[in-house]
Amino acid sequence: MPAKDIYHDAVKNALIKDDWTITADPYRIKYKDAELFADLAAEKPIAAERSGHKIVVEIKSFLSPSPMRDFEIALGQYILYRNLINLTEPEYQIYLAIKDSIYVNLFERDSIKDITKINKLLLIVVDMEQEEILQWIN
Repeated sequence: MPAKDIYHDAVKNALIKDDWTITADPYRIKYKDAELFADLAAEKPIAAERSGHKIVVEIKSFLSPSPMRDFEIALGQYILYRNLINLTEPEYQIYLAIKDSIYVNLFERDSIKDITKINKLLLIVVDMEQEEILQWIN
């Protein structure tokens, strides 16, 4: 079982505040001989649908001395998880949850914007101190 990210509880609480129900903590991804764990799975009922909206959330803190290296790792992990989830439970969308200051200082850089767009990264920007979701980026 992987160690929890330092922002794990803040993101989990932010999702709960936003009326999401946490359905797995961690979320197990199993495909053939591969077994991995994303941080959370959550579901939010949608009035017009019976099954609701289902998401898997991977949380990244970007605390190393090289934010670009952290981005490389996060992007690779995100793509791997997304591909495996598409093969096993395609009703889920995967989001990368990040701190608001990381979004401003890294994800708003032109190069990172282009890469996130090319790879269709879905982001949740969270105020970790207030444990509130500030922005969903699809």
